[in-house]
Amino acid sequence: MKKIFYLSTCDTNRRIMKEIGVDNSWEQQEIKTNPLTEKQLEELKEKVGSYENLFSKRAIKYRTLGLKEKNLTEEDYKQYLLEDYTFLKRPVIVIDNEVFVGNSKKTVEAVKEKLGI
Repeated sequence: MKKIFYLSTCDTNRRIMKEIGVDNSWEQQEIKTNPLTEKQLEELKEKVGSYENLFSKRAIKYRTLGLKEKNLTEEDYKQYLLEDYTFLKRPVIVIDNEVFVGNSKKTVEAVKEKLGI
């Protein structure tokens, strides 16, 4: 199974999708129009270890809400991720039972290696 959670308005997400060859054989979920469900979020958390690992601290709302100054718990991270798609570090790529989170060069290279690209 290959699945990607992405934001269609994000140039970086579109570039990565093109780079790794996302096509109709992939399950694709655009997170703005089709947000993560609590069940999906919990499944991803199980694979990556924590909600914090899925949370983008680069999101504009992270700063505007003053979350940097707060001591957030796992439950806080979960709540923010469910409330607003912008808090999800993206893209989130699921290949079989492996989950790759974010757009760092290292992450994209790991995905390409997994796909044999």
